[in-house]
Parts: sequence; structure tokens; C-alpha cells
Amino acid sequence: MADIRAGIHYILELYGCPGDILNNELFVREALQEASKESLSTLLKLSSHKFQPQGVTALGLLAESHMSIHTWPELNYVAIDIFTCGENANPQPACEYLIKHFAAREHHRLVLSRGAGAPKACNFT
Repeated sequence: MADIRAGIHYILELYGCPGDILNNELFVREALQEASKESLSTLLKLSSHKFQPQGVTALGLLAESHMSIHTWPELNYVAIDIFTCGENANPQPACEYLIKHFAAREHHRLVLSRGAGAPKACNFT
């Protein structure tokens, strides 16, 4: 099997976010749009849904792969998934932007290298 890295996958969890912004679909959509710019990715399509009684999911199809944001206002929690490939995309600045944008009091980040021969170890921050 060839040692080829397919991309980098960030899983970001945000805690202690204000519940009112987590239930605002426009706010979440804007976050995804700006995060795609911050990661130097090309947003091809953005789709979102506001759940009843609360919560928002936004999905971004990127030329470099995908990004998703899922909110739980009742838990003050946001789950974010950013997978990018290519030489130019960099999810790290997008994560920093999202931590600030959602006013997270605490966050956890898991970074995975994806692809054949990728290290199995994970990086937690």
C-alpha cells in the first residue's frame, strides 16, 4: 500500500457557548461561510436546517472536501467537522475563528491524518 496522505480531518467540540446564537440558523450559516474562507477552502454549496424546537445543522461542500456544524442550544454545545485535502487548505485558522465566533468557554480538538499509511495516533488539543 502506498504512503499517500489523503487529507487532514479536524473534529472540534465547543462547550459553554451562548444558547441563543446556537439556535440562529443565519449565524451558523455565516460561521460556516467564514470558516471556509479562513481555511483557504472553496465553498461550493451550503445547506442548513433549523430543527424544532431547537438546534441547527449546516453542511458545506468544499472543493477540498467538507465542513459541518451541528448545534445543541440546550447543552450550549457545538460539534464541528472539517475535512480538507490538497496543498493549500488549512483547517487550523478555521478552528480558531469558530472558537471565537461561537464564544466557546472550552473546546477540544482532535486532528487526524487521513489516507493510506497515515499515522494511527491522534492529536488532542
